[in-house]
Amino acid sequence: MLWYKSWLDTRWRFLIALLVLAVMACGVVASYNFSRSLLPALADRPIDTSTTAGRLLKEALRIEQTYRGWVWVQWFRQNLLQTGTLFAIVLGSGGVISTSKGGLFTLSLPASRADWMMTRAATGLGECLVLATVPSVALSVFSPIIGQHYSVVDVLVHGVCFFVAAALFYSLAFLLSTVFHDVWRPLGIAIGIACLIALLEGLLDVRGIFHLMSGYEYFASGSIPWVGLTSSAALSAALLYGAAANVAHKDF
Repeated sequence: MLWYKSWLDTRWRFLIALLVLAVMACGVVASYNFSRSLLPALADRPIDTSTTAGRLLKEALRIEQTYRGWVWVQWFRQNLLQTGTLFAIVLGSGGVISTSKGGLFTLSLPASRADWMMTRAATGLGECLVLATVPSVALSVFSPIIGQHYSVVDVLVHGVCFFVAAALFYSLAFLLSTVFHDVWRPLGIAIGIACLIALLEGLLDVRGIFHLMSGYEYFASGSIPWVGLTSSAALSAALLYGAAANVAHKDF
């Protein structure tokens, strides 16, 4: 019953997110042939690389000269990273102890709070894993239609990198949902923190959580960033533990 309740609480958010990401992935494939004729001319244009933005743009144009590079920039570094992070936060926000979503009623059922929290967190993480991999598989499925090929192995590795890093934002929103009874404050705070981290990473030009999420190390050298993945997973586990402990000590 707990699994079913968790699914009911998040199903529409999950299904809408899955549909949106699938359409966006197909759009990346469909737009390649049109963009391919423009990329060489854009890459030859003079760009001021003295700024971080100029340097990133120059690098992106260079990488996009190949289909594998196009997919990585357009999907794994931009669309999936940005939109997928937003959906991970949406899935983690609200419903845990929300009176409007039946959270308090669920806590009154003949099941421990630990079981409820574990079930809810596992459901959300499972949905995040599906969002990280299933839309990306469309890249491999539909690439032959435009005469291209994209490795399923690459899809899965990048999907895992995204999932482990995005789980950190899901866990943050989940923790905040045990502090606030509404949906909007956990959602707004978690999005604000994500935007701040992205801004700082861009301004300081550091390799942080979003760098890990894009799977750059695997794309550039074929190596899996085990240290980053392990650290991110450990931090997510700590946030989820904090959420469970917070609910366990609340007096409803």
